[in-house]
Amino acid sequence: MLSPELLKKIENIVIKSRYLANEMFSGEYKTAFRGRGMEFEEVREYIPGDDVRLIDWNVSARMDKPFIKVHREEREQAVMLVVDLSQSLYFGSKKRLKREAVAELAAVLARAATNSNDKVGLILFSDRVEYYLPPRKGKSHVWQVVKSILTHKPIGQKTNLEGALHFLSRVVHRRCVCFVISDFLTEGFESVLKAVSRRYDVVNFIMRDPLELNWPGKSFVNLKSAEEEGVSLGQNMGGKNIRKFNEYQKLSIQNLTAQFQGMNMDALFLKTNEDYIDTLIRFFRFRDKRRN
Repeated sequence: MLSPELLKKIENIVIKSRYLANEMFSGEYKTAFRGRGMEFEEVREYIPGDDVRLIDWNVSARMDKPFIKVHREEREQAVMLVVDLSQSLYFGSKKRLKREAVAELAAVLARAATNSNDKVGLILFSDRVEYYLPPRKGKSHVWQVVKSILTHKPIGQKTNLEGALHFLSRVVHRRCVCFVISDFLTEGFESVLKAVSRRYDVVNFIMRDPLELNWPGKSFVNLKSAEEEGVSLGQNMGGKNIRKFNEYQKLSIQNLTAQFQGMNMDALFLKTNEDYIDTLIRFFRFRDKRRN
């Protein structure tokens, strides 16, 4: 049974995602992630300017004047949310954990997909696949997505994105849109992600807390690994070391983004304390222009 606090948190995220998707960028999502298949709709009389390659010669011969085949885009498709629930997502220096920010982003994407009549599925992973929700339609399904992300208690602590992507390939056989949402504090997933991107339309969302990028001016801190039990390290973070740490973190994000671009995949870097909607809208519009 859900606690009143957790229930309220889920409701708030679902309500916010409904507003954001309905009012702000459902149109951008729909044009950016149109279905790729084409379905026959009708035959109509040829109009000057139509593509002559679409002429139906059999019908034209019978009617003694040119007719063309009209196709419409197959709109419906599956959207898979591949969401990281490793222990590093249970960190937050501001008002919310990375896990809560990830849940909200997933809810917004799920709502936009549902508004476009797409099916939405969910894979939660840590160092193993923790949970699988098959693709379905319906606004109540968005509630289930958010609830699963916020209430599932992962067994694993570390991150194995490679295993989650292998699982995706086994359960989804048709081309789909795949949103990978993670802090990407892991390695060794590159070759599998590149292979998956040839089969699915992959977009990577890199979610980080601002403290992970800009450490405050404290001289000594006790660092503890979220994903390796018992590993801790006292670290002198004064002056020069702080600058080196912050520069390294920013460079790692740039390298990760460039790596995705080198594999012809879209990637968006998001912070838990910033409004990401304008970033999503710009991305969707850019993607639509690039596609056209």
